[in-house]
Amino acid sequence: MSKKEVFVIDGMTCASCAVTIEEAVKKLDHVQSVVVNLTTEKMTVEYDPDVVTESMIEKAVSDAGYSASVFDPKTSKSQAERQDEETQNMWRKFVWSAVFTVPLLYISMGSMMGLWVPQFMSMSAHPMVHAVIELLLTLPVMYFGRRFYISGFKSLSKGHPNMDALVALATSAAFVYSIYSMCQIFAGHLHAVHMLYFESVAVILTLITLGKYFETLSKGRTSDAIKKLMTLSAKEATVIRDGKEISIPIEDVVVGDMLLVKPGEKVPVDGVVVSGHSAIDESMLTGESIPVEKVVDDKVYGASINGQGALTIRAEKVGGDTLLSQIIKLVEDAQQTKAPIAKIADRVAGVFVPTVMVIAIVTFLFWYLLMGKSFVFALQVAIAILVIACPCALGLATPTAIMVGTGRGAENGILYKRGDTLENAHHLNAIVFDKTGTITQGKPQVVDIFAYQGDKDRLLSQVASIEKFSEHPLSQAIVEKADESGLSLVAVDNFESLTGLGLQADCDGQTLYVGNHKLMANHQINLTQAEDAVKQATQKGQTPIYVADKKHLLGVITVADLIKSDSKETVAKLQAAGLDVVMLTGDNEQTAKAIAKQVGITTVISDVLPDQKSRVIKDLQAQGKKVAMVGDGINDAPALAVADIGIAIGSGADIAIESADIILMKASISDVLKALSISRLTIRVIKENLFWAFIYNILAIPVAMGVLYLFSGPLLNPMIAGLAMGFSSVSVVLNALRLKYIKLT
Repeated sequence: MSKKEVFVIDGMTCASCAVTIEEAVKKLDHVQSVVVNLTTEKMTVEYDPDVVTESMIEKAVSDAGYSASVFDPKTSKSQAERQDEETQNMWRKFVWSAVFTVPLLYISMGSMMGLWVPQFMSMSAHPMVHAVIELLLTLPVMYFGRRFYISGFKSLSKGHPNMDALVALATSAAFVYSIYSMCQIFAGHLHAVHMLYFESVAVILTLITLGKYFETLSKGRTSDAIKKLMTLSAKEATVIRDGKEISIPIEDVVVGDMLLVKPGEKVPVDGVVVSGHSAIDESMLTGESIPVEKVVDDKVYGASINGQGALTIRAEKVGGDTLLSQIIKLVEDAQQTKAPIAKIADRVAGVFVPTVMVIAIVTFLFWYLLMGKSFVFALQVAIAILVIACPCALGLATPTAIMVGTGRGAENGILYKRGDTLENAHHLNAIVFDKTGTITQGKPQVVDIFAYQGDKDRLLSQVASIEKFSEHPLSQAIVEKADESGLSLVAVDNFESLTGLGLQADCDGQTLYVGNHKLMANHQINLTQAEDAVKQATQKGQTPIYVADKKHLLGVITVADLIKSDSKETVAKLQAAGLDVVMLTGDNEQTAKAIAKQVGITTVISDVLPDQKSRVIKDLQAQGKKVAMVGDGINDAPALAVADIGIAIGSGADIAIESADIILMKASISDVLKALSISRLTIRVIKENLFWAFIYNILAIPVAMGVLYLFSGPLLNPMIAGLAMGFSSVSVVLNALRLKYIKLT
């Protein structure tokens, strides 16, 4: 039996780092899958625990030049905390680097630009002092940027060079050459003062650190949704013990505790209302802005906000079992998995850095040996290539978009279980809806009352009084209608449930029959008077319930599971988008077609048993279609699991939610459109990111090689290359952040 474990990775800087770690861990026997996410800095490994241990995985990562530790939600720092820490650390390094780089740049370039430079450190008057001061200002910058050297040279020694290797090689080459020039100055060759490149080393490191700071800052914003969710939960709860109200930390609440939720307070944990009545704002969980009325026996969820009434609830789920905790876990899991499109970037990143190093060496030799340029010129070109070719943007292209996309979904009450779901949803061309509880409200309601021997209220009162003794859903609908109408019930005697027919009882001094046409036929009741009403009702998918005494038909009550207000519009928009829409139900053909007609669905598959639903999905897939199944019940679970994308209505059964790939927290099926829209937009942003990341390197590397210089164009300065490289990553992240604000259709 396989085990899935999440590890926190330290030391990654680019896409090739992630690829290196994945390859290292995959080499372990009995490791089924490895996914490393550069943005979240986590690795998910599926392995056989009987053969592979956590320490073996950590050692494989360590041998690759990085460090790994098992992620424990209780003790490990959250992603948000790690990113905040990294952002602050990067900012400190940049500030201190800048403190030394600015004066270094001033004394090295000032005299060339006509600026005043103190005589004692002047390049022309005191070249030796000038060189020593440049060195002393450069060393602290290299110290603050030591991470690039430690990571870069370690990756080189392991044979898997990463982005840091490019930076380390480039700045080391410039530094070593500058030390050589210093030795020349001390040997009496004073003109060598013009061959110092200390300022290039410092500026490159400072600018790349600045780029890294903006990158971590931007990456932090991609996980805003997770941060918001984490801050939603209440910190304390008021528990009722021995008749006293005691305020305790939320962590101390246990299942079964009776909790008091006062007006305006956050509900501390998931539970059920024991007493009280209130309206609760669940928008932070479902995206639905309208407060939901809560009475006794209704479920409430932790982090939702109580309205004006006081509630006493019994705790049912606490800690990691609450709905909020499950949502956070689902979003994090989705961000951990890769979309198939990410494999393109992985394949490129795996060979990109070694290729760039070869290009830099070949270009150096070309300019130095073939073109007869100076060593310094050739070195400068090679350094520019190494610096500008960083594949960071490539590595960030996919995970940042997935993080923002899944976060945007969570804010709208749409949960994607895996990152690849975002891409798979983009390819759908058929969508199958369950009827009851998905297209319809899932709860029968009284539609019409026809009274033939008296007034409607008296008829409804009598029928409700009889139906009160039945557990049938249609009976409950009639009782609720009487309650809503404010009608009082009457005494009932000799109640009898007639299997397959209806009910019989004595009410108001007469025997009444309430049921279907078979029951009426058994008692020879003439139904001619109700024929038109019943015909129209059945054409609309409504169920007629006949009411009669021993001689006459007293009336007809029609009951139906009404369609949701947004069903028709949702179906129309899906069809307009080119998707085949199918309704799949276990209901009879007549009712199914009546409901389908109301919402505009032409393909209806009815009278299907639960175990046959999955077969219908397979048949559609056999026709070459990518199929989504939308359902809410236990009977939908097999079909949800078989479909290319299973979409569960969050108000449905737990097993349906467990089998699905996408969960809609609200009962509104218009969120299917939003879910597909987020998928489409996310994939579009990923493609844009990959395009710009590729095009950046395709255009930048030839410029750095000096192709433009061959045709009397400019030569790329290594410092400008460092700036461009840093902001290429930031541009990719900023493009992903657009997903937060694009309107969903």
